[in-house]
Amino acid sequence: MLNEPSILAAGQAASPDQAIPEAVAPDPVRAQLQAAVAGVMDIQRAEYDPAPPISASFTGRLLLDSETAFEQVDEQFAPLDYHVLLTTNDEDQPVIMALKGRVKPKPRPRWPNAVLLVMTLLSLLFAGAVHEAGMREETDLVLWRGWPYALSMILILGTHELGHYFAARYHRVNVTLPYFIPAPIGFGTLGAFIQLREPMRNRKILFDVGVAGPLAGLVVALPILIIGLATSNVEPLPTEDYMLEGDSILYAAAKLLIFGEWLPNGQEDVFINQLAKAGWTGLFITGLNLIPLGQLDGGHVVFTLLGKQAYRFYYPILGVFLLLSLFNSAWILWTLLLMFLGRAYAVPLDTITQLGPRRRWLGYAAMIVFVLVFVPNPLHLVQP
Repeated sequence: MLNEPSILAAGQAASPDQAIPEAVAPDPVRAQLQAAVAGVMDIQRAEYDPAPPISASFTGRLLLDSETAFEQVDEQFAPLDYHVLLTTNDEDQPVIMALKGRVKPKPRPRWPNAVLLVMTLLSLLFAGAVHEAGMREETDLVLWRGWPYALSMILILGTHELGHYFAARYHRVNVTLPYFIPAPIGFGTLGAFIQLREPMRNRKILFDVGVAGPLAGLVVALPILIIGLATSNVEPLPTEDYMLEGDSILYAAAKLLIFGEWLPNGQEDVFINQLAKAGWTGLFITGLNLIPLGQLDGGHVVFTLLGKQAYRFYYPILGVFLLLSLFNSAWILWTLLLMFLGRAYAVPLDTITQLGPRRRWLGYAAMIVFVLVFVPNPLHLVQP
């Protein structure tokens, strides 16, 4: 998962009724801004100080493709301490806006990342030890016995976040190292995240950084799940109350592939070991991250694919989670989070540049992965 600072919502172009002729811009900086824009745009309207925090707005016809135009103007705006916003107005005309004050991230200490990593390892060891004690039907916890689960989860989460990290660094985006989140109960962790410390330049970069994490994590989670299931035992169902992990399409298919039947079958089920539990948890976390809303990875993917049309998903998806909450109370908190945070999409500085065919197909594939790994009923109590 990644968290991005937002600069300005797209589409805030100057109103034609408020347009000011270019001749009213004697200020040297304004003249430099206009000259930079004139190199890539046939300026039809210029407006200065339209609305904070925008310092200038230029509407017209682009002379170059949008990606090249943005890069060229951004290079000339940088020494003036301005960001470039490239979008369209209500008439679908290209608009270049100048935003004063470029983001200049300062170096951050790395010791918080290390401390959180150690704390998360300990909480994962504890969660793995609890699972192992349950499998052995023992009451005493031996912390070191939880190492298969702890190591597997760190590999899955770490690979997910490093996918974001290296994609961001490849595109020269300033980003932090992963922050792991320990949790003393449940899965032993609440996941991990990296923080983007400057805005994305265009949809292509936002897409690459957003999709790299879940796909990278999936590559590690799948073999861990397969090995875990292959080394787990199929046993008769308990006669007392027990917790059952829910099925996703992919998890159910993996059990069918390995055991040759749908499990549970009413009499037997696979009692997953620590590796299988880590693999299942990795798929579950991947599904959560790919929900196509807000600042989640799936939100980044769907926004880059659909632009402003992505906002239409908010109420339908929220409605689905409200229904899920009626059947499993575990979704109540997640539904509340989506309710308050699901509409805040990360908007790049250049919203005109579109994804190419390969990225679009990869985006559709990521949404198919979401459907395959999402678990509607994650953990539920079974009373025989």
